[in-house]
Amino acid sequence: MAEKLTEQSGPQETGTATAKPKRAPRKAPQKKPPQLLPPWKVLLHNDDKNEMMFVIRTVIELTPLNEKEAQQRTLEAHETGVALLLTTHKERAELYQDQFKSKGLTVTVEPAE
Repeated sequence: MAEKLTEQSGPQETGTATAKPKRAPRKAPQKKPPQLLPPWKVLLHNDDKNEMMFVIRTVIELTPLNEKEAQQRTLEAHETGVALLLTTHKERAELYQDQFKSKGLTVTVEPAE
């Protein structure tokens, strides 16, 4: 009867147990202090399509600039072709670019070096 039992149970196993090696406890990864994101420039370009008052109102509406600052930046863009509106991180700069585009104004972004 023992023979039948071993035939049915399949291949015989040796009775030795293998112990898994103990692993060293994992250390928490070193946390780096938060770093500032690299700055990006938001540049307003002059165009011949929009009136200056519309541009000024749009700059005030979309940015934290006050009326006087918006007027200065708009006038600079009008006279020189481009003016620095503000400097921020890339994601926000791209958001400003999309918002100005939706209003029909040309704004570009570039890394501030």
